[in-house]
Amino acid sequence: MSPTARDPHLPAVHPRPPKNWINDPNGLCFHDGHYHVFHQYNPHGPEHSGVHWGHMRSTDLVSWQSLPVALTPTPGGEDADGCFSGNAVSHKGRLIAFYSAYRKDRWHQPIAAAESRDGGLTWAKRPGLLIPDPPPGTTMYRDPYVWRHDGGWRMLVGAGLTGDRGAALLYESPDLESWRYLGPFFAADDGHLPGTGGWTGWECPQYATFGDRGALIVSLWDAADGPSSVRAYVGSEHEGTFQPAAHHLLDHGPDFYAPALLHAPAGPSDPEVEGGGRWLLWGWSWEARDSEWTAQAGWAGVLTLPREISLSNDGRVHQQPARELLLQRRSQLVRATGRSATTDATGLGSVGRTFDLTARLRPEAGDTARLRLTTADDGTEYLDITVDITARHLAVDRNRGSRDPRARRGRYTMPLDGAAGTDGAVEMRVVVDASIVEVFLPTGQAMTVRWYPTAEPPWRLQFLGNGHYTVDAWELGPQVSQGNPDSSGARTGSTIAADLRPLEESSTTS
Repeated sequence: MSPTARDPHLPAVHPRPPKNWINDPNGLCFHDGHYHVFHQYNPHGPEHSGVHWGHMRSTDLVSWQSLPVALTPTPGGEDADGCFSGNAVSHKGRLIAFYSAYRKDRWHQPIAAAESRDGGLTWAKRPGLLIPDPPPGTTMYRDPYVWRHDGGWRMLVGAGLTGDRGAALLYESPDLESWRYLGPFFAADDGHLPGTGGWTGWECPQYATFGDRGALIVSLWDAADGPSSVRAYVGSEHEGTFQPAAHHLLDHGPDFYAPALLHAPAGPSDPEVEGGGRWLLWGWSWEARDSEWTAQAGWAGVLTLPREISLSNDGRVHQQPARELLLQRRSQLVRATGRSATTDATGLGSVGRTFDLTARLRPEAGDTARLRLTTADDGTEYLDITVDITARHLAVDRNRGSRDPRARRGRYTMPLDGAAGTDGAVEMRVVVDASIVEVFLPTGQAMTVRWYPTAEPPWRLQFLGNGHYTVDAWELGPQVSQGNPDSSGARTGSTIAADLRPLEESSTTS
């Protein structure tokens, strides 16, 4: 693809570099009045290779500023083949990053660290490894997550234990420098026998506290099949171990993995998080098209929109788009209320590539209610979102979502447990941004799906089925950066999700 030709599937309100590879969100923290979001990044191409840490920040979660690359592999060093996933903390005016040091000739990824004293513009790596060796009985080891605890610090590291047991290993430190291993914070095999499926280990462990309850979020990884899905364990901690009462899928879609947490600053409307504030979460959504198409497009991967998370009364992690997304709504495109009793599609209005939609669908008893986003004039390309009260699920179907055979197909469901009102109506929120679709239910369940329509907008929203509908949709505006500072902090303007210049090569010193 020409560097000046914008891929129509590149999202507009999901900030990312304009080209090349990204994956896991890393280093999420609030520092010096900014939300900092790092991510796995290959500045040289749209494939997973030579991974760096890309970096962007925002004061409001709406306008994003692209910063120089934070971490770069050191040739011949402990991270020679990649600065893999981890997190960051703000402490005494510094940003301190903890990451997985990757070398192809080493099975585990020891923990390394780097710090910035200028708000993330430049970074210095700590000499040597912070934690060089995994504990005995470990078969996989990577992805540190550090947080403040009782005046000191704690760290979880994702791991696999002998017998295909996934684990989050717990360390503690008084000073972020010397770390003592305490043992598994939590480990499980889910009943599967080694080598028979399930997982080999857990990646990217994250931990959020809500009073005396906590949520441990882990990404399930298998040596044969690679990344799988994300699981949330909800329970409480007792003397350094986590005791879950229940677990569930964090996202019901096929294209969501490796989420990371950020503890946002306190506010008057955020009383439930320990110490005030709120928890925000970003995930990685990989491509659902073949590698040839991705190479032609010149980019791969996107981060989800930031999600506010909390714990519901029934012990589930509740997700919803961060409230700031409402600030990106522009003109209202659709406002439709009515009832249909025919098999024909009822037109609701037209939308573009990027919009925010709310809907209330109430199918008649025994029937389904369906929203269809039709992209092709002849009706051969469309995405369906169906409410099925009898089957008790919501389904997103992308089998006809693209006329290009290189796009993946599939139909995916999430349960409607507790989502239907007494009259059988189901409310939902759907954010569509070019090639990514994020669906949210009032119960806090979420689904992330990628799709690749080939037809140009305007696209048609339609209702199919026997039932009632109320649908509203708003255009979403692109996020404009606050500028890309040079080493002196001066700004040079750019647009982060539409016409962004490539990130600088690196600002790390070894």
